Formats: sequence, C-alpha cells, structure tokens
Amino acid sequence: MTKPPLTLLLAAPRGFCAGVDRAIKIVEMALQKWGAPVYVRHEIVHNKYVVDGLRAKGAVFVEDLDDCPPDRPVIFSAHGVPKSVPAEATRREMIYVDATCPLVSKVHIEAARHHENGLQMIMIGHAGHPETIGTMGQLPPGEVLLVETVRDVARVQVRDPARLAFVTQTTLSVDDTADIVAALQARFPAIVGPHKEDICYATTNRQEAVKAMAPRADAMLVVGAPNSSNSQRLVEVGARAGCAYAQLVQRATDIDWRALSGIRSVGVTAGASAPEELVNEVIEAFRARYDVTVEVVETAVESVEFKVPRVLREPA
Repeated sequence: MTKPPLTLLLAAPRGFCAGVDRAIKIVEMALQKWGAPVYVRHEIVHNKYVVDGLRAKGAVFVEDLDDCPPDRPVIFSAHGVPKSVPAEATRREMIYVDATCPLVSKVHIEAARHHENGLQMIMIGHAGHPETIGTMGQLPPGEVLLVETVRDVARVQVRDPARLAFVTQTTLSVDDTADIVAALQARFPAIVGPHKEDICYATTNRQEAVKAMAPRADAMLVVGAPNSSNSQRLVEVGARAGCAYAQLVQRATDIDWRALSGIRSVGVTAGASAPEELVNEVIEAFRARYDVTVEVVETAVESVEFKVPRVLREPA
C-alpha cells in the first residue's frame, strides 16, 4: 500500500540548550566521581526521559534537602534554588554542586545588584515554577513581587514607584513578555530593566524557528514535557504564528494520529530539555506511516557551551 506524501519541517535550532547539556553532564560526572547514589534536588531538567535515564545510572531525585543524607553529594537543578538551600547544605556540611544554568544565575546576580542599590524587584514569571521560586528566593521576603500578566501589572502594589527594577524568567514567551514589560514601563516610567534580555538565547531561538515554520505547517508537534515552561511556550507560539494544530508530545507514542488525518505538512521541534533521540523517534513514527520528505527550517546557529564546575574537573 502506497504511503501518502508528507513534508516534515524540522526546526533548527531545537532540543538541548547549553544549560541543559551542562546540567546533565554535571550529574553524570558526579556519579563518575563519587559513585551512586548522587542526590538531585528537583528534576535536573524537566524531561522524564532524561530523568529516568539518570535515575537508572544511580541519581536519586528528591524535592527537599531534608530528603538527602548528609554523607552523599547533592546537586541543585538547572532551574536554580533559593539562597536558603545552599546555605542549609553548607550548615549541614554537605557536598553540593550547583547545576543552575549560568543564564539563570545571571538573573540572580542582577536581582542582588538592584537590591543592593535599594530597588524593589518585579519579576515576570510563572508562579510555582522552580526558576521563579529560585530567583525570588535570592532576596528577602517582599523584595521581589511576581507578575504573570499585563493585568497583574495594573494590580501590583509597590513600595516606591521611583525605586523599581524588573527581571524575567528565562523561558517565557518573547512576545508575551514584551507586552508585560511595556505595561510595567507605562505604569512605572522609572523602572530599571536588565542590561541584556533575561529570556535566554535558546528560548528566543527556538521560538523564532517555530514562527518561521508554523505558517507552512498543517500541524506542529513540540517534543517536550508538560512541566517544561519553554516547551509549553513553543506550543503557544506555534498556534499564534498560524499553525491550526499545535500539540505537545513527550514522545512518539503520544502522537494523536487521528487528529493528524489528512495533513500534508507537519512541523517538529523540541523544547530545550528534550533530547534529540526523542525527535528522531517522532520522525521514524512518521516515516512508518507516510512517504516523508524532511526539510530543515533553520533560523539560527548555536555554538554556546558552558563549563562544568571546577570541583567536577578536579580528581577525586
């Protein structure tokens, strides 16, 4: 039986960013240096496939430092942690490695600098996301106010409108964040912004690739986890950019083939914490059902690489 033709538009860049790649290497190198088990506070990155793979190698994932024995190393996830977490690890004389993405650490440093200058912070982010919790936890209670929408900007109560600065979560929608920033600047003209955009290069690049791909695709699949902020934003960006059907899938087994009935083109991308093997798995699933022609839609070339902490590069 002849397979129907299908053009598969493959976004580039897609998948792992430098911060995620570094975080995974940190866990793997810690296991090599100290042996199993190595404890990880929160999922090292938001991807079940990655987490399960590291768990099989001896990583133990917990949500609280109290769940870690004091005599085993603990790693802090790529999303960052409140200041109180490494302080408590130090108090307990634990070996710990901070796998916070350097671009998230940059936001932490910005927030601390503004606080030292007497400015109250407004953070644009998602309530409850570990990156937001970690960034807000860099400063004393009340010093960082969270806004999620333009509507929140109209309601936020600040200490002094003339003494404000803002930072953002690194994995937000570029367009949504621009609207919120504009609302902040309209209400608080003296508000100080970051020297450089807080939304990370990888988030921006993956969203731009989706925008280029979406108008040409009958459907779009984003490979990523439901708790991955940057992956969820890719779905939203694809829908807004003109794709009639945009769906998040964790892997090929999640594809709703009935929803894709009659399509002639499909876009495929992956969130920054999704490995390329899951993208390949999706491509092979389409090849099994369609006569696939792959076309890469490239909007940027990435060459960023972050070093792992020195403690892991030193001999045990």
